[in-house]
Parts: sequence; C-alpha cells; structure tokens
Amino acid sequence: MDPAITQTLPPASGASEPPARKAPALKPRHAATLILLDRSRKRLRVLMGRRNARLAFMGGKFVFPGGRIEPTDRKMPVMGALPGRSEAALAARVARASGDLGRILALAAIRETFEETGLMLGTRDYGSPDSVPEGPWTAFRDEGVLPDLEALSLVARAITPPGRPRRFDTRFFVADRRSIAVERAGIVGPDSELTELAWVGLDEARQLDLPRITRAVLDDLEAAAGADFAPHLPIPFYFERYGKGQRELL
Repeated sequence: MDPAITQTLPPASGASEPPARKAPALKPRHAATLILLDRSRKRLRVLMGRRNARLAFMGGKFVFPGGRIEPTDRKMPVMGALPGRSEAALAARVARASGDLGRILALAAIRETFEETGLMLGTRDYGSPDSVPEGPWTAFRDEGVLPDLEALSLVARAITPPGRPRRFDTRFFVADRRSIAVERAGIVGPDSELTELAWVGLDEARQLDLPRITRAVLDDLEAAAGADFAPHLPIPFYFERYGKGQRELL
C-alpha cells in the first residue's frame, strides 16, 4: 500500500452541513454507501435519492443509498470477494479490524440499497442462497439472488466530525448498474426514507441539495472514472483533526 498522504482542507463553501452542536463524544458506527453508475451513455450518470424531509438526519438532502452495519450482514452468504486493493484500504486505519470487516461493509451497502430503493445487486447464476438471516435478506432468497462482492469497489471513506449527534465511519462503494439483478417497485415514495430517485450526470448532481461529504465524493468519483477506476488508485479518506477537515490518501 502506498504511504498515506494527508492534506488539510479549506473551509467548505456553498451548501454545507449545519454547525456542529454540543454533544457527548460518540464513537462512529461502521456504515457503507453504494454509488450506482450508469455507463450506457456517453455521459456518466449516478443514482441519487432524496431523503424524506421529515427525517431528522439530512432530511431533504440528495444522497447515495446506504446506512450502518446490521447484525444480519455478518451471516449473509455471498458470491466472490472484494478486489484486493479495496480489502487493503478497508483494513487501513481501523483499530482491531476483523478479517471479515470488508465483506460485512459491502453487504451492508447492498442491503441498505435494496431497502431504500428496491434495487437488488447480485447474481442469479447460482440460484437462491441455501440459508439467509431473517429480515431484508429473505427477499434475496425469494428472488434467487446471491450478493456479488466482485461487482463492488471502494472509492472513498469518511468519518462524521466529532460533536455531531450521529457519527458514522462510512465507506463509499461503487458498482455498475448492470450488476442489478432485480428491481422491486413500490419502495420509494412520500412516506419512505427516500421520496424520489434520479439518474443524473455529475454536473447535474452538483446542483442538487447535497451533504458536504457527498459533494466531495462526487469529485473523487469523477477523478476515478477519468482513470477508468484503475485498481491501483489511492482511496480518499475524510476526517477531522483538531477542528480541521483532513483528506488523506490510503
């Protein structure tokens, strides 16, 4: 792995997060996000969803689908494995990382994407998983879909700054739209976590109401796409140190 390179980020301008509130020190929870790409046209497009305005966390913002790890993610069978470069970056700068952390994070990204959008990433080539944990994963069994980790690559990581009422250590995975095996309707709507979905170009995405970190990851995504997502690319890692935003390359 290349030596880490760290730079201090200037204060963000434009759309940004609300100022940090006084809150007890919270340990960030492991979480994962899935950025779905549509490369069927000349212009790259990404899938974004608008969070329900009634939600306390990032209500009304456009985001990539994702969320925190759940216990059932540890028990779900999979097809294949993450690329070696992604596995190495996922283990970097993690205290006492378990050997299966990357697998669990990738599964969390796949499950959360299904729960929020109805899109089920995986393969039907091997039939239904023999056994699955109760909860959302049973839908994969019913549809005969096995999650395919080979379809995912890591493109960024970010930790919510201290002082926020909720903190996550989020890994941003990327996958091609062609890796979607099933699309279930009726998941997105006015009473759901995501009220709408949109496939948009990167410039269009930047015009949406975005969280600050999403805007930064879009820039990283554009750079990675320009290099055709080469496996040797460094992984940007965003965090805060002594009140200043940092961007480190893993």
